Amino acid sequence: MTEDALIPAGALSSTPGQVSPGAAPAAPGAGTLLRLLRDGRPRTRSELAGITGLARSTVTQRIDALLAGGLIGPAGEAASTGGRPPTTFAFVPSARVVLAADLGATAARLALTDMAGEVLAETRDHLDIADGPVAGLDWVIDHGRMLLHRAGRSEHDVLGVGIGLPGPVSHSTGRAVNPPIMPGWDGFDVPGYIEERFAGPVLVDNDVNIMALGEHFARWRDASHLMFVKVATGIGCGIISDGGVYRGAKGAAGDMGHIQVPHGAGHPCRCGNTGCLEAVASGAAIAAELAGQGIEARTALDVVELARSGSVAALLSLRQAGRDVGEVLAASVNMLNPSIIVIGGSLALAGDHLLAGVREVIYQRSLPLATEDLRIVSSQMGERAGVIGAAVMVIEYGLSPERIDALVSGG
Repeated sequence: MTEDALIPAGALSSTPGQVSPGAAPAAPGAGTLLRLLRDGRPRTRSELAGITGLARSTVTQRIDALLAGGLIGPAGEAASTGGRPPTTFAFVPSARVVLAADLGATAARLALTDMAGEVLAETRDHLDIADGPVAGLDWVIDHGRMLLHRAGRSEHDVLGVGIGLPGPVSHSTGRAVNPPIMPGWDGFDVPGYIEERFAGPVLVDNDVNIMALGEHFARWRDASHLMFVKVATGIGCGIISDGGVYRGAKGAAGDMGHIQVPHGAGHPCRCGNTGCLEAVASGAAIAAELAGQGIEARTALDVVELARSGSVAALLSLRQAGRDVGEVLAASVNMLNPSIIVIGGSLALAGDHLLAGVREVIYQRSLPLATEDLRIVSSQMGERAGVIGAAVMVIEYGLSPERIDALVSGG
């Protein structure tokens, strides 16, 4: 990658979007310099001037502003070409921290990270999302303060808060939209509630989207097109397209759990339809199927334990669930042509039986060109994928050139 490629499209414009015809683009601000330095490579003022085309004096002003904000720091001296060795500067990820929450149907995880996505402290607890938004968000607030105290940080150090919710979310407003398993959450102002307690922006998204973002950031950053499939109490898919989360027009992209499948006929789904993928291949559906055979199972984790103990019925059900998931993904592979499909969620903890069923159908049903270099793998991040993704969501927004320019200018 060239140095110029590190400057994002539009970073040389005064405002996001197109520049008016004939208008000269604004000079890169402090935020653009920080974006360059976030790759971890220290640079001198001369190097930054050469990359951005700015005058040395202008670069010095931008550097001074970032130094004053604590976002960068001196990183030693470069090799001298004669005279005094020039000072290099590097990004300081510890200057701010991020609170990242992944709220599931029955459990919650909260992490405190630095601005490079490194986890500094974390906690996990049982939490029933059906208890409502006040109970769930108060847990985030109380435990967030606990993590800050444990790490020796204050609420003023918080760059922002990222939250994943187990239901449809309007990302632009941060509000859940008709979530089927979240009574009381519909339309609730999640960002407004959290912003009263913590500084910085509050960003909210569907839990599978943040898992996709976390998995991509931590393990598959070179893959521009990735799909993350969560198979747990429910089934959902997060889509990474051109390196960013694809949400669709209303944030409903990836809701594959409510696509009808051949083996679903007659199975009622919680969405009100019948034959949905979730009605036959989710953890709840498999547990109900096993219970009907006289096997004690109520949850997705019960299914996992049965599979780990060698239950033939559980293993066969997981393999068939993988095939059903593969039926839906085969069509998605033909349409979206991802390079990586990551299978995660609680059922993925049961071993390779689910994954084997997914692979079996996709490689059989999808076009050869679409599967030629396709990799179908288990989640590498496991239960941490969500909090890492929530943190990355905040970091990319909070450290965007526009926001950094406003921050260092006092805006």
